[in-house]
Amino acid sequence: MMRLAIVMGAALGAEAFVARPTPKYMAVTRRPAAAKVNMDMAILPKINKLLKSPVIGGVPIVPVVAGVAVAAPVIKKILDTPSRTYNREENTVGKEYDAWTEEGILEHYWGEHIHLGWYSPQEMKDGYKKKNFIQAKYDFIDRMMAFSGLNALEKPPAKVLDVGCGIGGTSRYLASKLGSDSHVTGITLSPNQVARATALAKERGLDNTEFKVMDALAMKFPDNSFDMVWACESGEHMPDKKKYVEEMARVLKPGGVMVMATWCSRDDTEKPLDEVERKNLNYLESEWTHPHFISIEDYVKHFESTGYLETIHSEDWWECTIASWRHSIWVGVYDPWPVVRRPWVWYKTLRDGICLERFHRSFDTGLMGYGMVRARKSTEGYMVKDVTM
Repeated sequence: MMRLAIVMGAALGAEAFVARPTPKYMAVTRRPAAAKVNMDMAILPKINKLLKSPVIGGVPIVPVVAGVAVAAPVIKKILDTPSRTYNREENTVGKEYDAWTEEGILEHYWGEHIHLGWYSPQEMKDGYKKKNFIQAKYDFIDRMMAFSGLNALEKPPAKVLDVGCGIGGTSRYLASKLGSDSHVTGITLSPNQVARATALAKERGLDNTEFKVMDALAMKFPDNSFDMVWACESGEHMPDKKKYVEEMARVLKPGGVMVMATWCSRDDTEKPLDEVERKNLNYLESEWTHPHFISIEDYVKHFESTGYLETIHSEDWWECTIASWRHSIWVGVYDPWPVVRRPWVWYKTLRDGICLERFHRSFDTGLMGYGMVRARKSTEGYMVKDVTM
């Protein structure tokens, strides 16, 4: 099933990811017309013989060939049509993660961390498949911690908020790394994720973590509640990106650290998205219940517009995360049994495989990137400049 996902992912929608035109030196030299005629004449007897043979191995050939020819475009259209569009009122994000958590497929392959991994230039050169897929995710957390400036703080933050915590992998990792003097709270829209995260924390003997079902756009925490706000791949699911940033900044204490990692579309200020790019983005958004993507530049503007986030810095980590998409497919190819023994998830797994491949291509062509943004909240805790003009 996962191997089929790779094949279908490589075949479907390929026209939307053409990175560059074919060089002139790769142009195909056409055969003379006479040669084509001779070839046609030579193959006609074989075709006639095949058509006269009603079956091969007990299978009627003509109906099968005709059926495949008719079905192929229909199948392509079905797989090209997004199946899990975003709906805030129906909590499609929470329900989708509830389903993934219950199935166990995502946790089996991705481990406790539902986010991309980090691959060094040397690891990419040696071949990303040589790296442990789960270890890549731990490496990403370590790199994100370093990027945030957390490692340079005089003392660990006492209260940390993990926005979009999934099944709590990062929350537990941070709680363990920071020590018992720090307390990590994770929030998600999925009750199943909260239950799983809580159970895993209990198994690990971690009593400095807790998990809550909560909307990141309407958090119930008072202003200035946390010393650090951590958001890894949750912005993708937010219908109001500006409100998302504002809420995280609101609950951050003055002088606190805020760091965000999220998939982003390319900046279209100077070069607007063309029709093919928009079509592809629509698929990537709607297949995994994302409302819409925005650029890294737009996120930075949202950080700035709060008026009290300062020392804002952003980067695009697409090169060190792109391997995650295809690596995710390959771990399924090498270990197919969890999918094989669950026939009811075959179709969904096929679609996920195709979506993974399309995300890889969107990173490779520059349609999307991996946004990293960090900031500190003004120690005064109020606007450091007038952003109303």
